[in-house]
Amino acid sequence: MHLKLINIASNLTIALFLVIPASGIAADAISTQALVTNFWSAATPQERQDSEAQLMERAGDAAALYRWLKIGAEYPVDVLKGQQESVRVADDGNRFPYVYLVPDSYDPARSYPVEFVLHGGVSAPEWEPGGGWWRRGYDSLRQEDRMVVVPASWEDAFWWHENQAENLPAILKTLKRRYNIDENRVTLTGVSDGGTGAYFFAFKQPTEWAAFFPYIGHPGVLRNPQSGGGYKLYFENLQAKPLYIVNGEVDRLYPASSLEPFIQVLREAEVPHVFKVIEDGGHNTQWLPDETPMIEQYKLDNPRDPLPDSIRWVADRTDRFNRNLWIRIDELSREPGLLEVSRDANRFVVNARGISQFTLLLNPEEVDFSQPILVNINGNTVLAESVSENKETLLKWAREDLDRTMLFTAELTFQVPD
Repeated sequence: MHLKLINIASNLTIALFLVIPASGIAADAISTQALVTNFWSAATPQERQDSEAQLMERAGDAAALYRWLKIGAEYPVDVLKGQQESVRVADDGNRFPYVYLVPDSYDPARSYPVEFVLHGGVSAPEWEPGGGWWRRGYDSLRQEDRMVVVPASWEDAFWWHENQAENLPAILKTLKRRYNIDENRVTLTGVSDGGTGAYFFAFKQPTEWAAFFPYIGHPGVLRNPQSGGGYKLYFENLQAKPLYIVNGEVDRLYPASSLEPFIQVLREAEVPHVFKVIEDGGHNTQWLPDETPMIEQYKLDNPRDPLPDSIRWVADRTDRFNRNLWIRIDELSREPGLLEVSRDANRFVVNARGISQFTLLLNPEEVDFSQPILVNINGNTVLAESVSENKETLLKWAREDLDRTMLFTAELTFQVPD
C-alpha cells in the first residue's frame, strides 16, 4: 500500500568486538591508542564515561586530544562479515530490525563507504524477527567495496516518523563502533516509500549523509498531514546535499511529470541534483542496471564536505531537525527561522532571521585559535576576541557524532541582537 500524495506547489519555501575494558584499569597502564579505541567503540554509557575520564586525564590539552581522536580507533580484524541480521532496541523498548552486509574481504585498515537502502511499502505490519523479512533478498546488494544497510519500516515507523529519524543515525553509530567506515561517503537510497524517506532526511536531517538517491518516490507525500507528517519543506536545506532522482514516465503513483514543479524549484534554487525520467517507465526499478554506472559515478563525485565554508538551515522547531553540520538553531522568535553563516578563516558572517539563539561549532583546522574570532550577526559585531579550545566540548561532540572528520573543540552560543 502506498501513501496518498498531496501536490507540491511551485512556490514552496526555499557483533564480536574485542576492546580493552576501560573500567578497573589504571589509565597509565593503558596505551593512548587503546584509550582512543575504547572511546570510539564504547557501547554503554559506563564505558563511554570511563574512557572519557581517562582521555581527559591523559591529554594535556584539547589540541593533543584532537590529534588522537582524529587518528581514530584500531579496528579489530575478527568482526562479523557477510550478511548479518540485527535489531536496535530504542529507549522506549521498540525494536528496529535491520540487515547489514559486510564485504567478505573487509579490511579494518581501510575505510568503507556505507549505503543505506530504504524499502517501499511501509504500510505493513511490524517485521518479525528472523531471516527473510525483506522479501527480495540481498544478493543484488552485496558489494565488496562498501557496506550496505537495509533497515525496516512499517505502519508504526514510516521512514519520515521521528522514531526513524532517531533510528537510522543510531544504526550508523552502532556500525561505526565496530567497523572502519568512511564518514564522508555514507549515502541514503530509497525506493518508492523509501524514496520519499530519502527526501525526508535530505530536507530535515542531512548531517550524516553525503548524497541522497530517491527512486520512484515523491516529496509531496511528506506534506500530507494524515500520512506524511504534514511537514513544511524548505529548499534552503537542500543546497549542499546532492540528489539523484529517478521517476518513471508512466508511473501510476508518482509519474515523472508530477515532480516537475519540485524539480523546477531545485533548478531555481541551484540545488545540486540529477533528474532522470525513465521513458515508458512504471512504478518499478527495471531501469536500475542501465542507470547504475551513472549512479555510482555520482556517489564518487559527491563525498560529504563535513566542514563547508558556508552553510544554511531553516527550522520550524528546536527539539529536533534544527542542526546542519556545524550550525544549530537553539531558539526561534518566529517560525520558520533561517540561519546562514559564512566563514573566512576566523571571521564568521551570520544572517539570522526568526532566530533568537544559535550555536556555532568550531574546528581547529578551520580556524586559528591563537588569533581572535570575529563574529558578525546581522551587521553587528558581537565577538572579537580569543576563544579557548575545550577538551569537554571536543569529547561531547565526538560522542554525539562518532565522526573523525567532524570534530569540534569549541562551541559558541549567541543571542541574536534586536
